[in-house]
Amino acid sequence: MQTEHIDVSVNDAIMTIRIQRPEKKNALTTAMYGAMKAAVEDAAQRDDVRVVLLQGTDDCFTAGNDLGDFQRRGQSDTNEESVALRFIGSLMALDKPVVAAVNGLAIGIGVTMLLHCDFVYVGESAALRTPFVDLGLCPEAASSLLLPLMVGARRAADILLAADTLSGSEAVACGLANAVFADSELMQRAREQALKLASKPPMAMRQSKRLLKRAWAEQVRQTIEVEGQVFGELLRSPEAQAIIGAFLAPKK
Repeated sequence: MQTEHIDVSVNDAIMTIRIQRPEKKNALTTAMYGAMKAAVEDAAQRDDVRVVLLQGTDDCFTAGNDLGDFQRRGQSDTNEESVALRFIGSLMALDKPVVAAVNGLAIGIGVTMLLHCDFVYVGESAALRTPFVDLGLCPEAASSLLLPLMVGARRAADILLAADTLSGSEAVACGLANAVFADSELMQRAREQALKLASKPPMAMRQSKRLLKRAWAEQVRQTIEVEGQVFGELLRSPEAQAIIGAFLAPKK
């Protein structure tokens, strides 16, 4: 599955998934999540793919969920798991290394999906923020578990509760990203790492990644389920619907 806003290509054993909706700051729609999920699942099955590389456009990773989609979900009576979480599930299940190249904005799930990537490289212009509480929502994608594990409980509170914005260098300093590069070098550096990983013995790589994730894999699945239930309840609440509606209202 591929949409006009998700470009998928395979070269040199690397599947590159590009988010391309620049007119909306790469905000993610249901169709885009479906295309990314299908691409990751395809990567899992293909012998000619050893690494997945996630990236946005030159000046933006993703502004997170499309708020129009959010509003429609909140007005629905369904409790079905969101397609966003199905994408996260496919990313979590992938036993091949995932490299993310993050430039410009990374908002909401644009940050929390990085917790399921193995290598995260950021540009100097990167601005990472998780405004869940500001929208009347709660953390998702197991971020309430994984972020404290990665950056510590105090820093996780800054990010998830206070919704502080992290620069690229701050993301590296707290352990959320591996390295920061000049914007003009980011894509090349991320691809160089992907090529290096693709050259390594594939079975040893896959088994090693499974072992790295084994200790908390079940906790991650349980946390995603609990977060998803609370998130759905909050999304349907008058509080969240009013906040999202205000964002979407025509500006005077």
